[in-house]
Amino acid sequence: MTGEYLSVPASVGFIAVWGVAILNGVVLISFIKELREQGLSVRDAVKTSCEARFRPVLITAAATILGLAPFLIATGLGSEVQKPLAIVVICGLITATVMTKVVVPMLYRYFDPMPDVPDCIAKTANASVPRLHAPNQT
Repeated sequence: MTGEYLSVPASVGFIAVWGVAILNGVVLISFIKELREQGLSVRDAVKTSCEARFRPVLITAAATILGLAPFLIATGLGSEVQKPLAIVVICGLITATVMTKVVVPMLYRYFDPMPDVPDCIAKTANASVPRLHAPNQT
C-alpha cells in the first residue's frame, strides 16, 4: 500500500501496536465492567466509559504519532529502517484507536454477560427489600 517492504522493524512495530491496542481495549472493558457492577445499564456504562477513557487513549496515540512523524519524512542514512516502523505504528495506532472507541463498545453491548434490569423492576425490587440497621452502639 505504501510501497515499503515488510522488514524486521516493521514487524516490531506490529507487535508494539498490538500491545497498545490490547491494553486500550482491556482498560475500556474493565471500566465498563466496573460501571456495570455499580448498577448502570449497558448503554450508560458503555457511553460513560467511552467518554471517560477517550482523552487518555487519544493523548497516548497522539504522542506516539507525533514522536514518530519525523521518521516518515526522513531521507538520510538509516531512514530505510525507520520509515517502515513509523508507517506501521502510525497507521496501526490510528486504526486501533478507532477500533477501541467504535467497535469494542458495540461488541461489548452485544456480548454483555450481565442482563439489564429495567428501571421499574429495579426500583420495585429495591423498595421491597427490608433494610437492616446496625444496633446502636451505646
